Amino acid sequence: MIKLLAFFLCLATFQGALGWGQTGHRVVGHIAEQHISKKVKKRLRNILGEESLAMVSVWMDDIKSDPTYDHTHTWHWVTIPDGMTYPESTKNDQGDIIATLNRIIAELETGGLTREKEAENIKMLVHLVGDLHQPLHVGTGLDAGGNQVKVKWFREDSNLHRVWDSGIIDSQKLSFSELAQSIDHAEKAQIDIWQRTSILEWAYESMTYRQQIYDLPENKNLGFKYRYRNWSVVQRRLLQAGIRLAGILNDIYG
Repeated sequence: MIKLLAFFLCLATFQGALGWGQTGHRVVGHIAEQHISKKVKKRLRNILGEESLAMVSVWMDDIKSDPTYDHTHTWHWVTIPDGMTYPESTKNDQGDIIATLNRIIAELETGGLTREKEAENIKMLVHLVGDLHQPLHVGTGLDAGGNQVKVKWFREDSNLHRVWDSGIIDSQKLSFSELAQSIDHAEKAQIDIWQRTSILEWAYESMTYRQQIYDLPENKNLGFKYRYRNWSVVQRRLLQAGIRLAGILNDIYG
């Protein structure tokens, strides 16, 4: 009983994770908009109206306050323990980010959705591609994706997951458009390589950053040094997410 209670407490904590935070998610959406075709832009406008990909990118976090969408809480993340692959890992009965991305992409490709359902799928796609590129959304199963690792972030109480969701990004004091423009300089050859990778590969990429992310000082006081060591990872993952999201949308609607 105690172990079961601990599991659900851990799960509830992880459900509170917000991916990249508003700025990060909007960066991903903004970058994607720079790499989709005119045909795709027109199609998305017909579905989403005047809402940009940057603006709809945070919809999945907003609906966490709506009990109608409680079933989507586990879709933001996946647990793949160290030394295991996704097929070897224990699956969440409520779904996870990898299964959800594969499903909604298949639904969009098949078509026949109502406009409301298609719009929801696109909003989920934009958000979840971003989430999967936040390394701690591929958790080890030991600490709720870093939520249970208590740290000080520039002298304020925080946790490791929150530092990666928003702390590192927000401490740069940049708007989402400023940050997007500053990192969106990938060469075409690199874009082609990134867009040929699979959703599963994105998850495994996130796992490769674990050692670096968990390299913490004994006192758990994080600040300038930790940000300096990890800022390039944050920038790379945001850029990859935006480029890959654009690739998916071009494939579906182009």
